[in-house]
Order: sequence, then structure tokens, then C-alpha cells
Amino acid sequence: MRIGPLKPKLLKYIARHGLIKKLSKQIQLFEGNPNHVSLNTEKLEPKNLGLYSFRIDRKYRAIFHMLSPTEAEIIDISDHYQ
Repeated sequence: MRIGPLKPKLLKYIARHGLIKKLSKQIQLFEGNPNHVSLNTEKLEPKNLGLYSFRIDRKYRAIFHMLSPTEAEIIDISDHYQ
């Protein structure tokens, strides 16, 4: 599984919130195994939209969708407890 490059606004967000190292580690785990237990990958509601998320840390999650069976795109990073 591969994750495409992040958009500039997401790069700014992760830099501003000090998430660069954490996200890099989680992306490596995701690319090796999207269902790795520490990612806590889940399909979001409503399920017909095809959006998923994985955990960056206890507070932040990366929201992504599948571009193909082997490629995903992170479309947002959010505070899980907003």
C-alpha cells in the first residue's frame, strides 16, 4: 500500500502541530500493513462515502480515501476529540 504526497495545507498543519515524526512513523506502518493494530484503522460513517482514518497519536487522526487497491490519499488530519 502506498500513500500519495501530502497537500501543502496538510504539511503546514502537521508542522504547526508537531506531528511530522509521528505521521512519518504511522505512514511507514500503514504502507507495510494498513491494518496494523497500532494504527486503529477504521471506516468512517456514512460508510458509502468510502472514507477511512488511522491514528497518528491519541489526539490526531489522518482521514484518507483509497485511490486504487494499492494507493491511498490523506485528505485531512484532524483533532479526534473536536
